[in-house]
Amino acid sequence: MRIMFTCLLLVLPFVTGLSKPANLQPNRIEKRLNETNYEKFRRQHVDAKMSVKKCDTEMKKKKIYADRNKCKDVNTFILSDYKQVKAICNGQGRYDQTNGTTKSVAKFRIVRCDLKNNGARKPKCQYKGTLLTNRIVVVKCEGKLPVHYCGDEMTFESNNATIGKIPMRSTSVPTNLHF
Repeated sequence: MRIMFTCLLLVLPFVTGLSKPANLQPNRIEKRLNETNYEKFRRQHVDAKMSVKKCDTEMKKKKIYADRNKCKDVNTFILSDYKQVKAICNGQGRYDQTNGTTKSVAKFRIVRCDLKNNGARKPKCQYKGTLLTNRIVVVKCEGKLPVHYCGDEMTFESNNATIGKIPMRSTSVPTNLHF
């Protein structure tokens, strides 16, 4: 009986998963918990190959959720190389002292993923993607790195010269424009 009990004590940690070799790399979830604010920003908002049809798969693949596994209502992907986005915080942006954000000088294309089924929880997150062009991206910078996507502004251009900017949510549609 004692031998069986001793064997059980030796086997129990392996069966319950409490024992793991010290030299194993942490799994993806553990790495995500240790990611920097910039790494999280890149994962959630920068993807040059993103398209409107990939919202569901990319949101799931990149594990972009709100608190407590609730589906995130909206997420925006900047269709660009991360170096160009990083440059917003390194001389290619205009700092706004009033709210501590930086607006890009360059214009970007973005894909905005809007949750179709409000209040849904993972794995039932379904999104509608919208491509928006000619956007000035607004970010929060820390240590010359973008760490938070604050929004975007639509610009109107004529003869390649900017004649006006209207800050708005990506889904807003101006109703008082006259051409």
